[in-house]
Amino acid sequence: MSIEPKKRNYKAILKKIAGVALVILGVAALVTPFTPGAWLILIGFGLLEFRLVLWDRIKAKFRR
Repeated sequence: MSIEPKKRNYKAILKKIAGVALVILGVAALVTPFTPGAWLILIGFGLLEFRLVLWDRIKAKFRR
């Protein structure tokens, strides 16, 4: 049994947790005097690979 698949799964889970945390912090920063929240939201979505999901949907619409 290899440790490598577990390590990849662990990294993916940490990446998702960090992405969700940044999105939540970004939303909180929009209504409080923290750093600019839009950057935190965009970085969080980047970690969650949200952009790739939207890109696939956009490409599918143009292929029709």
